[in-house]
Order: sequence, then structure tokens, then C-alpha cells
Amino acid sequence: MTLRNTFASLGTAAVLATGAATTALAQGLPDLVPPPRTFANSTEHYQFLLDMYDGGTEHTYETVPTWEGLWEAGPNNVALRGPNSVFFEEGTQPRGLAAGGTIREGVLSEEYHAAFVQRREAMEEFNEQPYDRLTTCEPAGMPRWLLEPYVREWVNTPDQAWWMNDLANDTRRIYIGADAEHVNIEGTHFPNGDSIGFWAGEHLVVHTVDVWPMDYFRGYPPTSNQFEAVEVYHMETLPNGTQRIVMQGTFYDELGLAEPIDVVYTWRRAMQLESVDYRIRHWECESNSQTRLAADGRTTAFAVPGEAEYNDIRGADIRLRAPDLPADLSGQTRDPDAADFSNMSLDAALGGGN
Repeated sequence: MTLRNTFASLGTAAVLATGAATTALAQGLPDLVPPPRTFANSTEHYQFLLDMYDGGTEHTYETVPTWEGLWEAGPNNVALRGPNSVFFEEGTQPRGLAAGGTIREGVLSEEYHAAFVQRREAMEEFNEQPYDRLTTCEPAGMPRWLLEPYVREWVNTPDQAWWMNDLANDTRRIYIGADAEHVNIEGTHFPNGDSIGFWAGEHLVVHTVDVWPMDYFRGYPPTSNQFEAVEVYHMETLPNGTQRIVMQGTFYDELGLAEPIDVVYTWRRAMQLESVDYRIRHWECESNSQTRLAADGRTTAFAVPGEAEYNDIRGADIRLRAPDLPADLSGQTRDPDAADFSNMSLDAALGGGN
């Protein structure tokens, strides 16, 4: 059996080679292909694939697949209105982040289904989730990282992969190799968890554990601290010449899910941004440094200049937050065209502006 055919049974976009995939291709979403069998947990699932491919392919810098360019989230079966929606009855999934829709029964555990119902009911007044944790600069984390609507870059090396989302500098790091093991010297969980993986030809299989309790997307169900994932990635070129990255995976969550769910995500080249030489910069969260949960416990409150709660994150009070620096140190304004601290009094500096 060829690598392409075997990965069709493992749940990758190799199914696009079949005639049955024609309709899905026209819709922009590959057919969802579940794993070859059910597994007790994500570790058993990942080990099954690792054994099947005898530890995987040992790539060099000359052979490792490179997914260069800028990429944005494309069609998927989780949150961006596609067929076989995971959490909503087909035909009822709301557009975008709006309220509404009929929640599928039996996907989430009873506890998490009730929590999701509560979240959706709270959205009705505002037609969206009124408060979102990203407002106060929490990272998207997994699995929401997969869907954030900004651009990302995929950097693959033979031993590691660094996948960067420009939102909040939210980077996933995958440690690659047949002997790669999960390492958690801190004894706690992390927004994106801990990920290991192996290459099987041009497909990268990833196993992620130790994830913070997060959510699937804004307005979608929460996940628990038992969330884990097995994902299979590859890049393909469609008949019209465009490229996309496809992930077929399985999410496990003993507390949040009634049973593991199978998912398919895609990403497409952000050609318009590439054409203007867009670059991923540091995401400082400056605009969101003024946000907090309002007294009603549901919405967001904002501090404005002059209020006691206002935080001038990169303003003239930088010296107060860096007492080890000389008070007249030049070159410390945010805007290089503005006057340096060395050219103004402390009172004037603290008066705002740059």
C-alpha cells in the first residue's frame, strides 16, 4: 500500500484523489476521513500511527517539507460554516460569531453540553459572545489556535516545527522524531500544550497533551484540562494551482466530550497580504491593556486616558516601570520622531502622548 493510500485510511486529505471528493473540493472542504479504528485515548492513537510507519521519515534540511508564505484559516467542519458541522445540526450553524443555531446532542458531555447551552443563551441579547478572554490578551491556545482569523507562518525543520499565529505571538512548537517524548518539568499545563510528532513522507503527525482549559472558538464550547489531540498535516496543490494546508485529526477530552470527535481544518495562502509584503510583528496587546471584565460579569469595560485604571503601556511613564534606567535616558519614546525624555521634564513626560 502506498503512503498516499495508507494515509487516506488514517484521515488525511489524500481522499481528494478519489472521485467521491469532487463535491467536497468544490465546496472548499476536503472529505472528513476518520481514523482506521477507535482508540482508548490519544496516546494509543498516536502510538498506532508511529508503529505503522516504523518511527516515521528522517528528513534533512534538504528534504523536509516547507510550507512557506502566509496562511489564513479556511473551510473546516468546526466553526466556519461547512457541511457536517461538529457542534450544530446541519443547516442551523450561524454565520460568523452570531447567536442562534441548534446544538447537536451527544457530542459534548452532559456537563459541557449544559455549559455550551448557557454560553449560547447569553449570546442572544448581543448576537455574539459578549465577553471573550482574548479581549484581555489571553492566548488563543489549542484548539482555538487552529481557527484564529489572522495569519500564521509554518516553519518546519527536521527536528522541530514552529507554527506562529500573529495573534498574541501564539506559537506552537512540535518536537519531532521517533524518540520524541512529552516533557513537562513544570508539572502544569500550557495554552498550546506540549506537542511531539513524526514525519511520514510529506505528512506530519502531531500529538498534543497538557493543554489549558480553553475553547474551540469564540462562542463555541469550552474544552477541559483533559483535552488532547492527534493531528495529521500536509500541504497540497489544488487543480487550479492554489495551495492549501490540510489537517485531519481527532480531539480527545474525557471531561468535555461524550466521545472523541474527528475534525478537518484547512488553511489557504494569504496572497493579498503577501503581495504587499505584510510581516508578522510583535503583538503587544497595547489596545487591550485597557480592558477588564465589567461589573456585570459578562461584558468588557474600557479605561480611557485620565481614569485611574488607565494603563499607558508604552507611554511616558516607562521610567516609572524601569527604575533601573537613567531618568534622562534618550531614545525611550515609542515614536522615534517624538521628543526624547532627555528633552522634557518628568512632569511633561508623564503628561501623556508618546
